[in-house]
Amino acid sequence: MKKIDRETVQRILDTAEIVDVVSDYVNLKRRGSSYLGLCPFHDERTPSFSVSKSKNICKCFSCGKGGSPVNFIMEIEQISYSEALRYLAKKYNIEIKEHEMSDEERERESERASLFAVNEFALSHFEKNLYDTSDGRDIGLSYFYDRGLTDASIKKFHLGYAMEQSDDLLRAATGKGYNVKYLVDTGLCIRTEQGRVYDRFKGRVIFPVFSVSGKVIAFGGRTLKKDLAKYVNSPESLIYHKSNQLYGMYQAKPSIVRHDKCILVEGYMDVISMSQSGVENVVASSGTSLTEGQIRMIHRFTENVTVIYDGDAAGIKASLRGIDMLLAEGLNIKVLLLPDGDDPDSFSRKHTSSELEEYIRDNEVDFIQFKTNILLQGVANDPIARSKVIADIVRSIAVIPEPVTRNIYIKECSRRLEIDERIVSSEVNKQVKAIAEKSLEKRLKKAGDETLDNLQKEEAATKEKEDDAKREKDLETALRNAETAPATSRFLRPYEKGLLRYVLRYGMLDLCDSVDEQGNTIPVKVIDYIAEELKIDDLTFINPDILLTFNEAIKTSRENWNADSARNDAELTEKRSRYITEGEARLRDSETDIATIERKEILIVETADAAFKDGKDKFAMLYIEKVLSSHPDDSIRELTLELVADKHVLSKVHTKYAHVETDEERLGELVPRAIYEYKDAILECRIRKLHDDLKRVASSPSADPEEIRSLMEAHVQLQRLRGEFAKYLGERIINPRK
Repeated sequence: MKKIDRETVQRILDTAEIVDVVSDYVNLKRRGSSYLGLCPFHDERTPSFSVSKSKNICKCFSCGKGGSPVNFIMEIEQISYSEALRYLAKKYNIEIKEHEMSDEERERESERASLFAVNEFALSHFEKNLYDTSDGRDIGLSYFYDRGLTDASIKKFHLGYAMEQSDDLLRAATGKGYNVKYLVDTGLCIRTEQGRVYDRFKGRVIFPVFSVSGKVIAFGGRTLKKDLAKYVNSPESLIYHKSNQLYGMYQAKPSIVRHDKCILVEGYMDVISMSQSGVENVVASSGTSLTEGQIRMIHRFTENVTVIYDGDAAGIKASLRGIDMLLAEGLNIKVLLLPDGDDPDSFSRKHTSSELEEYIRDNEVDFIQFKTNILLQGVANDPIARSKVIADIVRSIAVIPEPVTRNIYIKECSRRLEIDERIVSSEVNKQVKAIAEKSLEKRLKKAGDETLDNLQKEEAATKEKEDDAKREKDLETALRNAETAPATSRFLRPYEKGLLRYVLRYGMLDLCDSVDEQGNTIPVKVIDYIAEELKIDDLTFINPDILLTFNEAIKTSRENWNADSARNDAELTEKRSRYITEGEARLRDSETDIATIERKEILIVETADAAFKDGKDKFAMLYIEKVLSSHPDDSIRELTLELVADKHVLSKVHTKYAHVETDEERLGELVPRAIYEYKDAILECRIRKLHDDLKRVASSPSADPEEIRSLMEAHVQLQRLRGEFAKYLGERIINPRK
């Protein structure tokens, strides 16, 4: 088993042009130095999807999605990182070079490939059984026809039949050379304690489950007998995690994107029947409680969800938790209750496509109205029961992340339940605060665990163990500070983001020179200058996400820069030589005067040298942001995109008649100033804390004069230091950034 080598990956990243890639999906119009179009990831009328050719990234300023060409293809096609690389390699005719994986990589990839291969064989075997065997036609096909399914629907969802014989699939698969181990690992077969192996789905009609990218990952089997469990499903495996999958998503995703809505039902037949009736944007949770993974999958394609319930009141009440989970993800929820005795399968078979769509449109209601109607049934005259219902609805409103939406529902809840809006708002705010505190605690713990794990891996792979240990300690400190001093974190955040922006946009550019012990001049890069300035005063970023991104930038600059820079220099050198050679050849063909030839030859060399330097500078300037804007960690990638994306572009009118200095040209001034502003902001935080400590100590009945004097001395020292900063910054008093 082979893996795409790093050089090929880098070549793909260097070759893929964001404008070219996005243009395959979005109609772009030039706007200054950037391009603008309608976002392909959400419905909008005013273009907010910006594409920067110079930075080779895209970003929607409405929904926040974007990234490098690889990230865009991953998101739009819903494929993996490796698949996106292969897609772009094919687009640009880049030969993919692969290297042998490690034993561990090879074993895991080989196992995954084997599991997929076994499932693909089983899929075709079950489909063949359905049409090519007498039992398949008489039992399986007849069942599907009786349920109103057409051959087109059967083939669209790849339905099949498992023969009654307990070893039918086993014999067929092993006869084709498939390993029994993988048949058992996928759950297609079961191995008893005595070592006997038999088919899991024998005598059942088969519903294959596909991944978003269209690979068969599991199966569901329904028996037609009354004395057996109705449904049997594939167990969890290396390629199948039930909590992250929705039945029908592969078939439904184009329609979900087109309608900007996902309809959520319960079972296999509900999906297939509704799809056959013309409502194709429908998926099912496969009879399980809705999970966070499934909700995130829906959110990839749309923010609008309609949940369809049948008339079973007990089942509806048990499923209400799913609505709260959808609300917490920031989705817009509508609920549809079908007439008594109907489920989505039976209802869709009774109505045409237009009737079905009209019924959904006319009868879907917001979750407040639905929940109120369901929960208040039978408790209208019971004050205690009614208060519990109100508390339940308040909890649902509180999980909504968007404040504006939350406020709208508060007003609606107050109106429907005839309760003072201020009371509802107060209760919701209490719940919001409790949820936020719990969420913060959970996120910080998760971030701490993940960071610790990542840093431990780095320690084993790098010689700079001391630096890694310090970064680990700094991040832990940042996590604690973010938890214990959120006000300080918020105050310092704009200053920290300002410094990180220079690191991401200009990190590998030379900022100044330094002299080593031997008297040699050494260029100092922006990222190294900032890191050293922070180290001098033993400072570290207090916001965990900023610190994590900064550490990753440092890691990127140290691990791959030398090799990637050398490769870029080689390519630029080749281009320079080719430009000079071709230019001199044109001169010899077009000019006869020796003096003219010599003058133009000098001009050609100067132009080639300038292009070489520009190429080196551009590569250095974009290096860190290019790597981190494709980073697999969501927090790092999103923060990078936020800081490097240009929302506004300076009009050309400003540069038409006079040169306007760019940030790049003023780095020698801007970077030191940003560092001084950050340090000054830290001093401001420390002075504020001293004020609080002085007030606390002075107001204490047993105030210690020595402690007060010590605090006042510290205060004087900090103020003196701020005065020195003020001299540098040109201000008598430094006002903190808002």
